[in-house]
Amino acid sequence: MKKFLISIVLACFAFSGSLIAGGPDTERLAEVLTAQPEKIQARYQFRHPQETLKFFGIAPGMVVMEALPGQGWYSKILAPYMGSDGQLVGADYSMDMYPLFGFFSEERLKEKATWTQDFPAGAKEWPGEDNAGVSAFSFGSMPEEMKGTADAVLFIRALHNLARFEKDGGFLTAALQNAHDILKPGGVVGVVQHQARDEMPDEWAGGQNGYLKQSFVIAKMEEFGFEFVGSSDINQNGKDQPTDSDIVWRLPPSLATSRDNPELKAQMEAIGESNRMTLTFRKPE
Repeated sequence: MKKFLISIVLACFAFSGSLIAGGPDTERLAEVLTAQPEKIQARYQFRHPQETLKFFGIAPGMVVMEALPGQGWYSKILAPYMGSDGQLVGADYSMDMYPLFGFFSEERLKEKATWTQDFPAGAKEWPGEDNAGVSAFSFGSMPEEMKGTADAVLFIRALHNLARFEKDGGFLTAALQNAHDILKPGGVVGVVQHQARDEMPDEWAGGQNGYLKQSFVIAKMEEFGFEFVGSSDINQNGKDQPTDSDIVWRLPPSLATSRDNPELKAQMEAIGESNRMTLTFRKPE
């Protein structure tokens, strides 16, 4: 049975003034999760969406900003779960950040340039008849009218690259400022992030290898005015013990270092997905 590291009663996230009365709808969420494709459900053993969204207090009818939704793994769970009374706001990396990765083709960069229109348009094709409305923006370019509209912000495996390129353009700063601005007073930030051990070198744990230290994440969030509320071991995986020559993408689902090495691939699959911190923060009233 999963135990909470800090046992603050967050079951319904009953912070005054911001979150939807009644808290998470466990039964509705379970139905949404059961309806997902098998390849999505195969990741539940590592990503624990039921427990994670409950811990963050995500409820139907909320306005939720999801950072870096990618192909929509969480988005396609959130939209039907929050329902037509809710709103999902996708927030992608700045277009100025993508060339810094060094592996995006010109064609892919052109596709990224229209992402804020393409993401909501694509969401209309997602399964479900009672889905939340979907909108989008890029970090650093949040529309003024979105300020103070969100009940919750989710950074799920989304902080490491922002931290990695912070010195190149203030990308983490822009993202955390947008998160603070979009939240209502009392709103919640939920973080799931590949976690580096405390004794790992700070230079290695700066995001370029996928991992960040929990102390770094908490300090950064507090720097931007968020209050640390609590943590959970929901997404911990003690089998993930990287060395300072490892990257998180050696593990499933990427398996970047073992695609041509069946023996190494089996070793990585035996570890499973990464060890992850799961943290909640709150924007003060």
